[in-house]
Amino acid sequence: MSDYEAIILEREGHVATIRLNRPEKHNAINLQMSQELHDCLDALESHDDVRAIIVTGVGDRAFCAGADMTQAVEMMASGEQRADHAAQANYRVLRVKKPIIAAVNGYAYGGGGLMAINCDIRLCAENARFRFVGASYGLVVGGSQLPRIIGAPMAKELIFTARTVDAEEALRIGLANHVVPNDELESTALQTANEIATHSPSAVLASKEVIDIATSVKDAGRAELAHNIELRQSDEHRERFRAATDRVTKRS
Repeated sequence: MSDYEAIILEREGHVATIRLNRPEKHNAINLQMSQELHDCLDALESHDDVRAIIVTGVGDRAFCAGADMTQAVEMMASGEQRADHAAQANYRVLRVKKPIIAAVNGYAYGGGGLMAINCDIRLCAENARFRFVGASYGLVVGGSQLPRIIGAPMAKELIFTARTVDAEEALRIGLANHVVPNDELESTALQTANEIATHSPSAVLASKEVIDIATSVKDAGRAELAHNIELRQSDEHRERFRAATDRVTKRS
């Protein structure tokens, strides 16, 4: 259950912690990480003694930088049909039936921001940053999830402008549940997960299901997926994505 490379799995009692383990790429999601996340979450959901899951990033700079843009551009250049490994990983996180906590230890951009909002609870270090950059390179990222967390007007602002949200603002608008000093993030996440794990597992699972039914709009998720399938085929998206990759590469 622990033979992974792009992620690290740790267990402590009834709590499992998944660490996104590509710090040299700011924990960006590539094919390997996506596959390992799928396998790991499948395994954790099959174990009744796991009652809560934490997702965080290795290092102190990034929770997750989103999709591995270099790998995506290489696929475009080879003429391969571009598979969005970040989207596949995020969809799996969204489908987790057990409580899942994002411990956001740095920036969560693009697909990394989406992973955080696909979790049930977001605990943020003071250096946490969110940015939903999809519109800047021709995709819809977070449109089906953000409105139920922070409301439609604020969701539109963050998605339309792709501006950066720091931890203080994230707390104020409801994007973060709590903000704690950087060195207290892991202990706070573990304490919260252990509190969840003390309660009736069946009642917690049922509560999550009811809350998700009460706040989710399935048509929104289907529409986001359908739009992105179409948008990925456009020349505009390819040009914007390559340009964004060039900017990121120059900064690295």
